[in-house]
Amino acid sequence: MTIRLATPDDLGAIMGIENRSFPTDAWSSEAMASELASPHGRYLVDEVDGVVIGYGGVRALQGSADADIQTIALDAAHRGAGRGRALLRALLAAAVERGAREVFLEVRADNPTAEGLYLAEDFEEIARRPRYYQPDDVDAIVMRRDLRRHPLPADEPEEANA
Repeated sequence: MTIRLATPDDLGAIMGIENRSFPTDAWSSEAMASELASPHGRYLVDEVDGVVIGYGGVRALQGSADADIQTIALDAAHRGAGRGRALLRALLAAAVERGAREVFLEVRADNPTAEGLYLAEDFEEIARRPRYYQPDDVDAIVMRRDLRRHPLPADEPEEANA
């Protein structure tokens, strides 16, 4: 498995995973293409034998003290094998590379698996946004990881610097 920088050529594969993972509130292809092209973020894909099985993105302006995990998604067949954790750590490394000291994210309150991953990776709940995810009326749990209190281990994967 390889985590690498996403390119515009990955848009079709990313959108396939996006639509399967988030059937009621998937991003549009146009919004995702804009994210991939933005100089203010870093999008990564996870590949197995040349096939994209997952992706993630972080908005991290160069020199800014904070960053936001925008999204992480994996094809269902590859969940539970540590690939989401690997993508998260690679996104955190990209945020650190750009100068972030804190990283924020929102997670659906009805996704205890993702929430558990973030808690295990030193994120803490700091707020809730009622009915944030539409049209499902699901709350968002706002989480933060303070990278000064919980720095990345020195042995983070090099592909995070892609």
